[in-house]
Amino acid sequence: MEAANRSSSSSPHTLHRCLTNPQRLHRPNLLKSPFNTHDRKLRSVRCQIPKFEPKRSAVNSRATEPASSSSSIDFLTLCHSLKTTKRKGWVNHEIKGPESIADHMYRMALMALIAGDLPGINRERCIKIAIVHDIAEAIVGDITPSDGVPKVEKSRLEQAALNEMCNVLGGGMRAEEIKELWREYEDNASLEANLVKDFDKVEMILQALEYETEHDRVLDEFFLSTAGKFQTDIGKSWAAEIISRRNSRLAKKLN
Repeated sequence: MEAANRSSSSSPHTLHRCLTNPQRLHRPNLLKSPFNTHDRKLRSVRCQIPKFEPKRSAVNSRATEPASSSSSIDFLTLCHSLKTTKRKGWVNHEIKGPESIADHMYRMALMALIAGDLPGINRERCIKIAIVHDIAEAIVGDITPSDGVPKVEKSRLEQAALNEMCNVLGGGMRAEEIKELWREYEDNASLEANLVKDFDKVEMILQALEYETEHDRVLDEFFLSTAGKFQTDIGKSWAAEIISRRNSRLAKKLN
């Protein structure tokens, strides 16, 4: 997702119009041309966002400064699409009124909140990882296996989008924390990331069970795609509970 740099004559008013008008941030249609469309998307976003390039001497002094009110609201406005973008897997299965990306992340954060204390696990960090793990989808949208985008390319697109979002936030300590949390999850690089990866799958199969019940559907692919992939005891335990409830429901339907 390498995009053209914005020229030094860019006006901050252009960024304001972009962020306050969601129609200026149209989401790409991955099924048509995932790579070209995503790159055009980020080029479009970058042309509206001033490139954040602090002077080396200013980096340390700005590192601990909070984002300005203007930058914070710009960032939150950009995150609005997380509330309105529907998760692609459910859209592809024509689920009526499917959950949004933010819906998914919120329940994952609740999972981290209610999970029992685990040795070596920082639960507060798990909550933070859950909140930011899909945040780049505010720009790139929900890229799923059905889109045919290689894993490495998906990661590149999301990293570029995340960098743009952190630039909007103005850089600094909080932006760096978001990048660190996202990378930790992406690389599955800690016990906390292991657990949140499991919560991601648990939340998906729980949602699948709820849609099966609500719409009288059978959504086998979501259970098959996660089978045997849970890394933690709590992930395995919660998944087993969901699958047990599903099996009971399916057995009742056959009787």
